[in-house]
Amino acid sequence: MKRILMLALPLALMAACSNPSQTTTKSEATPAASTATPAAAASIDATQLGANHWLLDTAVDSAGKRVDALFVRADKPVTLDFKDGRLSVSNACNGMGGGYTLEGDALSVGNMMSTNMACGEPGVMALDGLVSERLQGKLTIRSLDASQLVLAAANGDVLTFRAEPTAEARYGGEGERVFLEVDAQTKPCTHGVMRDAQCLQVREVKYNEQGLEQGKRGEWENFYGNIEGYTHQPGVRNVLRLKRFQVKNPPADASSLAYVLDMVVSSEQVGK
Repeated sequence: MKRILMLALPLALMAACSNPSQTTTKSEATPAASTATPAAAASIDATQLGANHWLLDTAVDSAGKRVDALFVRADKPVTLDFKDGRLSVSNACNGMGGGYTLEGDALSVGNMMSTNMACGEPGVMALDGLVSERLQGKLTIRSLDASQLVLAAANGDVLTFRAEPTAEARYGGEGERVFLEVDAQTKPCTHGVMRDAQCLQVREVKYNEQGLEQGKRGEWENFYGNIEGYTHQPGVRNVLRLKRFQVKNPPADASSLAYVLDMVVSSEQVGK
């Protein structure tokens, strides 16, 4: 058995880090992004920042030229999340974050901290510095609505993000934090009308407030349904931190619970 990644995190640290996966396609920048009309300070709704994940859609410099270096991960755009006075950045090389304040149309971001993980591709490794250069310090919110956030950085770059509602906004609540271990291999199962379905094998993991595991893990059970944001890799066993939400008025053949990936706590390669 070869271990490929293990993060032993106290529960308090686990609660502070959140890095759900997101997938989209790259958009070509348009000159219009660099000429967005500044929004009136009174129109900026701070709660709207926290109601969405903000996925980088376009980025242009002061001359209107696309900043290609920010789009080296075409399938995983740089994503911002605002919560409890903290800005978190995902889909760079490392997870990044820092405190922020909002005054009128000015967004001020403090010193950004990051994890310390090496990334294979040089372009991805450079993302951390490129992102922090543009987001750290004082920015201007040029526009903010339910679908788009436009930020002007101090260096003249204009970054346009598209909104994707958070799970909390979609399901109408904070959800319950749970930890599940997902086994390396799926098993055949009967799922509704599907006779030849493959089900994830899961078991719950419990931690105390200090992040220490409590009790013994039980037997593997079939997991019927999907975990939003999680892609299973055969041969890899994971412990996942999830948010579990109650689904209001689910279809007759669907679960009343929805699971959303919050963080991969640990992973290991399981030998054949």
